[in-house]
Amino acid sequence: MRHTPFGRLAALLLAAVLTLGPLAPMAAAAEEAREVTVLFTHDLHSHFLPAEDEEGEVYGGYARLYTMIAQRRAVYPDALLVDGGDFSMGSLFQTAYATAALELRAMGAMGFDVTTFGNHEYDYGPQGFAQMLQAAVHSGDPLPALVESNYAPQAGRDSDDAAAQAVWEALDAYGVTPYTLIERGGQVFAVIGVMGEDSHACAPSSEMALGDRVDAVQKAVDQAVAQSRQEYGVEPVVVCLSHSGTDGQGGGEDVELARRVSGVHLIVSAHTHTTLTEPLVVGNTVVVSCGSYGRYLGEVRLRLEGDAVQVADYQLHPIGEDVAENADLEAWIQKAKTEVEENYLSRFDLGFDQVLADSSFALYGSSGRQEESTLGNLISDAYAWAAQEADGKRVDVAFTAAGVIRAPLAEGEITVSEVFDTTSLGIGADGVPGYPLISAYLTGKDLKTVLEVDASVTPLMREAQLYCSGVVYTFNPNRMFFNKVTDAALVGADGSLEEIADDKLYRVVTGMYCGQMIGAVNDVSMGLLSITLRDEAGNPIALDRLEECIVYDDQGNEVKEWHAIARYLQRMGGEMDGRYAQPQGRKTVSPSWNPVELLRSPNRFTIAAVAGGLAVAALAGVIVWRLIHWKRKRR
Repeated sequence: MRHTPFGRLAALLLAAVLTLGPLAPMAAAAEEAREVTVLFTHDLHSHFLPAEDEEGEVYGGYARLYTMIAQRRAVYPDALLVDGGDFSMGSLFQTAYATAALELRAMGAMGFDVTTFGNHEYDYGPQGFAQMLQAAVHSGDPLPALVESNYAPQAGRDSDDAAAQAVWEALDAYGVTPYTLIERGGQVFAVIGVMGEDSHACAPSSEMALGDRVDAVQKAVDQAVAQSRQEYGVEPVVVCLSHSGTDGQGGGEDVELARRVSGVHLIVSAHTHTTLTEPLVVGNTVVVSCGSYGRYLGEVRLRLEGDAVQVADYQLHPIGEDVAENADLEAWIQKAKTEVEENYLSRFDLGFDQVLADSSFALYGSSGRQEESTLGNLISDAYAWAAQEADGKRVDVAFTAAGVIRAPLAEGEITVSEVFDTTSLGIGADGVPGYPLISAYLTGKDLKTVLEVDASVTPLMREAQLYCSGVVYTFNPNRMFFNKVTDAALVGADGSLEEIADDKLYRVVTGMYCGQMIGAVNDVSMGLLSITLRDEAGNPIALDRLEECIVYDDQGNEVKEWHAIARYLQRMGGEMDGRYAQPQGRKTVSPSWNPVELLRSPNRFTIAAVAGGLAVAALAGVIVWRLIHWKRKRR
């Protein structure tokens, strides 16, 4: 059959269309501007119920959050709803984490599309983590997709490590992948999950290995884009759920991630609980954060045109008392609350909303500044009292850290659930939720080093700030690093002061997590500081033996951190002790630039710094002298 020139041209055009057809939508999408909406949360921390902040403002609660989600989806039906991780650990509902997976099921009920893991998802260890995923799958309820690109068990799939194998099986059962593709209203979203470096450091019980996050995200981006092109014929909108965080000042791990990875349009930045009232724009990547505990629902609308990304709109929707509660989800939460009472609180003979004490003032945790904390004082006193009550042995010092105080205590009636919220982390060696108290001994020298950690490290890491019972100390923040404490003494029951002797052993009580962190000071400080936990005979205790230090009551039960506080409040007879209304002078910050104060009682760090400064000054003097001498010779 003969073809005319026109017929041959038509055939060629038809062949081109058939060959390039799948790429045509891509080209159109690349040329035309498009707008997409992403709704987001992060660091929800099991805050199913509304909470009250230090100013008495009520916020959050999943039934209200769900209402706001529905309102915003009514405006943008094709909006993607994602979460940045740490969806667990922060309220009594977490006690059903391993058995009922209430957090993931609640997120599924609210219509979340995708979430990722935060460091607190591993607080119950690999076994609890695996059980949680299996419980979620077996519930049969709707669940969000889970993505994770750089965090996996230390032992491979072929190892004989039973705990690792349980985690691998649970990840497979749930269908956890590095990324997932979601088609919504003609647009395709590629959603990637990644764990940050600090997050990994904050998960000492995970038994997971951290892969390079930049390499992992870039690999996931490349694979997701290729898959989207092949299956949908379009370029995806790439969203990274990063449990890494920002510092609130334009820096942090997620800002660095945005700089080093190409092809990510949006990073939902979790872990640091940052509230970004305006998004950060790093090149062609937008970084957003909406705070913690469900105080806000974040919303960002992106305009994409070619390689350019612009923020068309950005809002943080407050979840306040003016937002109505979704009746169905509220009923589901109340049922879960009853289950928590029956399955967990019954062993302590306590109720979810049982009032422990009435307070005419609020108690605060960390303000972000180096200063005493009224709530920190209460907690450390409760630890000392509970440990001594349990075994009858004197406690010299008790302490807690800002990073483990998870909520304040508001003015008014203080309930069991509110006390649990203050110290809600972890699980004990008994498999029961809640970190236990541990008891160990420190030499006086190491005890002073603990105080130096508080004085020197807090400006670099707010979570490291310590609140103590049984000791008073003063430090000058202008002095040399690790030589800031100028005075320290033990406080007796009668208020008398006792000098801390370097070679004497002192009994110290804290929570399990704080014990792990203090025990790791040597590694974290690269050998500059050394703190050795010891037994009563003075023998060193390795970090992997901390379970031997757990405090037990006379019934053989672990003394949980939160329960120690609850019982301490109960013994007050219904009214909060007025001592905790104000700081008590346990920690005094005394800044001074007086040279005498700066150099008083120097340790090796100050001596080395002064010697180094003198050496530099002497060298500078020699150089100046030689220059003068050289100039004179030339003349």
